Amino acid sequence: MRYLPLTPADRASMLETIGAATVDDLFVDVPAEARLAGPIEGLPAHASEMAVERHMSALAAKNLSAGTAPFFLGAGAYRHHVPASVDHLIQRGEFLTAYTPYQPEIAQGTLQVLFEFQTQVARLFGTDIANASMYDGSTACWEAILMAARITRKGRSVLSGGLHPHYGEVVRTMAKFTKDDIVSLAPELTADPDDAAVIAAIDATTSCVVVQYPDVMGRIPDLAAISEAAHAVGALVIAVVTEPVALGLIEAPGTLGADIVVGEGQSLGVGLQFGGPYLGLFGCREKFVRQMPGRLCGQTVDAEGKRGFVLTLSTREQHIRREKATSNICTNSGLCALAFSIHLTLLGGDGLARLAAVNHARAQQTFERLAKVPGVTILNDAYFNEATVILPRDAREVVRELADRQVLGGVSLGRLFPVADGLHNGLLVAATETTTDEDIEAFAAALEAVLEGASA
Repeated sequence: MRYLPLTPADRASMLETIGAATVDDLFVDVPAEARLAGPIEGLPAHASEMAVERHMSALAAKNLSAGTAPFFLGAGAYRHHVPASVDHLIQRGEFLTAYTPYQPEIAQGTLQVLFEFQTQVARLFGTDIANASMYDGSTACWEAILMAARITRKGRSVLSGGLHPHYGEVVRTMAKFTKDDIVSLAPELTADPDDAAVIAAIDATTSCVVVQYPDVMGRIPDLAAISEAAHAVGALVIAVVTEPVALGLIEAPGTLGADIVVGEGQSLGVGLQFGGPYLGLFGCREKFVRQMPGRLCGQTVDAEGKRGFVLTLSTREQHIRREKATSNICTNSGLCALAFSIHLTLLGGDGLARLAAVNHARAQQTFERLAKVPGVTILNDAYFNEATVILPRDAREVVRELADRQVLGGVSLGRLFPVADGLHNGLLVAATETTTDEDIEAFAAALEAVLEGASA
C-alpha cells in the first residue's frame, strides 16, 4: 500500500485555493524539454513491497559479507564483537530521540553520557580533555591541523608516510581552501616506520606533525622521539589512532608527548556498517581547550546543589559569531559516541586490556601461519593486530582471487596507494577477537593455492 495521505478531494481543494486547474499547471515554468515525457528508461516499474524485498535480498546475496567468510580486512575499519546490549540501549527512546543536545540543558541524560564519553576518551588517549565527538577520524584529523595552525600561527604541516592515505586525501582537499602548506611524506615498504624522515622534515616553519599510531602498515612509530624534535622548534604533534583497541596494550599517545590526539572510534560499539556512520575522537592538552573544535560538556551543580550537566563550550559558527568559531562542523556523532561509551563501559579498563591482548595473540597466530606459506614474508617487526604481508605478486590480484575462494584476505596496499608502484605487493592483514583458528587455516590454505596457481 502506497503512503498517499491526500485524497483526490484534498488535492482538488488545494488546487482551487491556489487557482490552478490541474497539478500540471504547477509545472508551467519548467521548460517542456526538461520534463519527463514518460517513464525513466531502464528504471523498473513499481512493484510490491515483498517483490522489492526479494529483489534487494538477491542483490545483497552477491556480496561476500564480513559475517559469512574468513575476514582479515582492517585499514582503519575493524570487525569486533559488539555486545547485543549496546544496540539495545542506544535504541531506548530517551537516547534515540535526544542524541544531540540542541537544547542542551533539557537533555540531562544525553549530556551525562557525553560527559562520561569525554572522560573515557581522555583517559584512553592520555590527554587532559576530549570533546563530545566529531564526524569521523579523517575530518577530526583535519580539524586538528587547523587547530594547530591557530595555536602556532604557522601554516606548514608534515604528514607521515604512515598516515592512512584517505586521511591524507581529506587533509589535502581541505587545504586547497585554506592555502595551508601540506608536506606529505612518501610511504615506504620498510619494517620500521618513517620516524627519521618525519623528524628530518620538521623545521622552524612547521605548525604540526601528523603521525598515525599504529600506522597504516601496522608499524608503531616512536612518538616520544618525534615529539621531542617537534617541540624543539615550537611545532605540535598530532597523533592519529584508527584502532582504539590498541590502546589497551600500547602506551597512550598523550603520555608520549602528543599535543593533540584524534582518531576513529568505530572499533568500539559501532560495527563496520558498510563504511559509516563512524565516530571521530578528539583529545588535547587542557591549555589548548579554547581552540578545540566541536562541543565540550561539563559538570556543575544546580540551584539546589544537585549534580547537573551543561554544554560548557560550543565554539561552532551555529553558536557564536562565525569569525570567532573554531570550526564549522555542524554536529557531533552523538549516537555513535553513546555506543562507544556503552561498549567501553561494559569492558572496563581490565576488559579492554584483555580484549587487546586477545587481538594481539590472534594476530601473532595469523602471521606465524602466513609466514609458512611459500613466497610470503611478514614486513613488521612489531605490530598490534594488523601488519603488512609481502607477496610475490600484485596483492590486488591476490585479494580478488581469495574472494573467489570465499576468503576476505586483507586490503592491498596497491588499492590504498595506487600510484606507489613499490607498494603493490603489500597486503595489509588484520586479525581481531572474531578471528578463529578455522579462519586462519582457511586463509593460509587459500593464499597458498592462489600463489601456487600463479606460479604453475
